[in-house]
This record gives sequence, structure tokens and C-alpha cells, in this order.
Amino acid sequence: MYIRPVSFDHPDAVKLNDQVQAEYGVRYGDGGDATAMDPADFVPPNGLYLIAYDELGAPVASGAWRVQDENGEGNADGDAEIKRMYVVEQMRGRGLARRILATLEEDARAAGRIRMVLETGSKQPEAVALYLSSGYEPCEKFGYYRHHELSLCYAKAL
Repeated sequence: MYIRPVSFDHPDAVKLNDQVQAEYGVRYGDGGDATAMDPADFVPPNGLYLIAYDELGAPVASGAWRVQDENGEGNADGDAEIKRMYVVEQMRGRGLARRILATLEEDARAAGRIRMVLETGSKQPEAVALYLSSGYEPCEKFGYYRHHELSLCYAKAL
């Protein structure tokens, strides 16, 4: 298993993003995450997009962070927002998400960010468990889904 940075519009990133969007559709019964994102959001030093590959070179997990400063949607100066944390079903339970999350936190800290924030949903208990066990705590809601009843937001000081 190896993890490497790629662009948000890299073919492997697009493939995994399509898979996570389909999973959101199954879990929430809608068309997926409507949060606006641009490939430029994840270009260092203002963000990072990672993919984990298996020993055969297949993309099996992803995760990213992007700069978020005070924006009227609940973010504060110095925030780094986690996006697109996803592990393909057959690779879950192997610690990939935890490894990606730790790498994202380290990179955001090195880029001068002071708080990592994320939004997930109540129908993603595995994600909630990962974040809570990684030191994240509930925080004020922010972002596109901040008024949605199924939205859960968490933060961790870097």
C-alpha cells in the first residue's frame, strides 16, 4: 500500500469521487455531495489530495484538505477542511482512512493551518467513529450542509 498526492481532476481521483458520490446516493437517497469544489482548492500549499494505491496499483482510498478561512458559512481563519475521505468497500477495516487522515493533518499543520474541520452525515457511522477516535470533537456547523438536519461537523486543533 502506498499513498501519493494527485490532482483533484486526476482520473483515479475522478473514479473514486464517482464511487463515493454513488455511496452517498445509497445512504442519503440523493444525488451526492453538492458542495462546490474546484481542482485548484487542493493545490499545495492551499490543500492536498491523496490517493492510496494497493500493491497492484489500483486506487483504493482517497482524502483531501483545502484552505478555509472566515467565509460567512461558519469557517474561521486558519481552518483546513477535510474532503473526500473514502475507502473502497473491499479495503475497509485496514487502517487506510486513519493513515490518510494523519497525513492530511500533518500536511495542513505544516502549511500553517491551525484547525482541521470536517462535515459528515449521521448515516455514516464509520466516519463518525474514525473522527471521534482521532480526537475530533463536535463543532458549530459550517459549509453547504450547515442547515441540514443530518449534517454533523467536527473539528480538531492542529
